[in-house]
Amino acid sequence: MRHTFHLKTLAVAVATLSVASVASAAGLDRSGQDITAFLQDGTYAEAVYTYIDADVTGKDTSGNKIDDIAESYDFFRYGVKADINETFSIGVLYDEPFGAAADYSGDNNFVDANGEGTNVEVRTESITGILGAKFGENKNFQVYGGPVAQRVEADVKLRGPAYSIANGYTAHISADQEYGYLAGIAYSKPEIALKAALTYRSEIEHNAQSAEVYPNAVLFGLPTNSGESIEVTTPKSVNFDFQTGINSTTLATAKVRWVPWSDFAITPSSYNNVSQVLATIPQGAGIPAEGLDLVSYDDDQWQVELGLAKRLAPALAVSGTVGWDSGAGNPVTSLGPTEGYYSAGLGAKYNVTENWAISAGGKYLWLGDAEGQIPSKTVVSDFESNDGFVLGVKVSYQAQ
Repeated sequence: MRHTFHLKTLAVAVATLSVASVASAAGLDRSGQDITAFLQDGTYAEAVYTYIDADVTGKDTSGNKIDDIAESYDFFRYGVKADINETFSIGVLYDEPFGAAADYSGDNNFVDANGEGTNVEVRTESITGILGAKFGENKNFQVYGGPVAQRVEADVKLRGPAYSIANGYTAHISADQEYGYLAGIAYSKPEIALKAALTYRSEIEHNAQSAEVYPNAVLFGLPTNSGESIEVTTPKSVNFDFQTGINSTTLATAKVRWVPWSDFAITPSSYNNVSQVLATIPQGAGIPAEGLDLVSYDDDQWQVELGLAKRLAPALAVSGTVGWDSGAGNPVTSLGPTEGYYSAGLGAKYNVTENWAISAGGKYLWLGDAEGQIPSKTVVSDFESNDGFVLGVKVSYQAQ
């Protein structure tokens, strides 16, 4: 006997949890750049709110305690999708794909003599337009793509003896908007609730204006204040989303994400110029002739999440997930000293009416131990036994 799959109730709070899962992920990854709103059936809209709080503590190389440097943060994601006809669909997605928020305080090597601590904040916003076309005998296949508008800005303060000559350095990267694209292919088989999608997002090259203050640059005959353009290229990525029915009330899900963070770097001019001069003197032994990046990563990111969703009643379903993030290398920048994570999460979805639903989820993160390093690759801190949690809520509308 063939079962009928109730996709509305089986499509549990998976999207909410997947957004949450990238908290403290590799590099600057934040939202996971989820597009599952566009893959829903019929007319669909969602608004997702995510709150993240991690506890990242450690010690500097002098043995001083470093209190929690991870600032809690929240963000939204929105998505709308509609079918033009049986072949074509359109959608618009908003998310905040990349970011960072770290703040050092207390008595350690990341706080200067005036009590001012090292701080970093990176913010991005992204709007994606998507056009999809179904094909095949039963319209099981779909190709999709569209433009991406992305905005990025950042602030960095390096303070304390850990940064040596760069103690006191400050950089502000003004907001800049540039464009990229998304492309993908999907396959569905409704009779077994199967959906699979492979999505590629291009890198986006920003040419922003930066303002730098480098007090100790005067020691090398260089200006202490400068304002020049800076190229920051946010990375490309590949996402794979999969679900299939196990029986008439149970759904299995999988998500895989790859981001080549080893290709990413932030290289402000004044910071780089001072490091090039340092490379010519004994105190700068080991610094390459081309100078240093302010932020860079050694490894690419892999992220995997597996889940099960179960319909308990016609209007209620629950889900559970386990996840893993590889991190982007260890040692890693002192501005984000964790090496990926393991995670476990629970979620639930309740259909308030035939069309409206509310989903909520939570996730616990076991953050990977990492050594923090400055751009010269000198290890200056050690972070162990850290964790965090994520809460998310989603309101969705669907009509077929």
